[in-house]
Amino acid sequence: MPTNILQLKITLKGIKPPIWRRVEVKDNITFYELHHVIQIAMGWWNAHLFEFKAGDYKIGITDDGWDTDTIESKDIKLSKVIDTEKMKFRYIYDFGDWWDHEIVVEKISPAEKNKTYPTCIGGKRNCPPEDTGGFPGYMHLLEVLGDKKNPERKEILEWLGEEYDPEYFDANETNDELQFIIKTKNWNPN
Repeated sequence: MPTNILQLKITLKGIKPPIWRRVEVKDNITFYELHHVIQIAMGWWNAHLFEFKAGDYKIGITDDGWDTDTIESKDIKLSKVIDTEKMKFRYIYDFGDWWDHEIVVEKISPAEKNKTYPTCIGGKRNCPPEDTGGFPGYMHLLEVLGDKKNPERKEILEWLGEEYDPEYFDANETNDELQFIIKTKNWNPN
């Protein structure tokens, strides 16, 4: 069966204006590999557990039979679950902060010759920093950073370790990182 390309729009739920990415991936990658694509595209650090909910499937990391309802993400390819355009599924990252992403299959098409996948073809805004306490913590962080007179600002800037621009997103940087992981991990599915 020929490999198709899935154009996916990934939107972090609950935040306005929205934080989103549009990526193209081969349908013969595993959900584990998609997890890594999302981590890079969104700007997460891959420091927490994750789970996909797609149709009747719950897909994530299994722990020696502890959770018998979850399918191991390394064992199931996207093509097994995703077969129609407009299909929606969820990706949850960090069960403490509970970053809930909606993923929409915008298009299914043949691969273009001489094009490398995965690739990020668009996006808006920076993802929240890790370990901010979910949506409420992120909103508080934005409020503090937006007020130069707020006494918490210096402490938060020190904790962040760098300036944080909630509007920043660069698809070229994202694609450089995607290419790096493909080359360094020898990740090149058929």
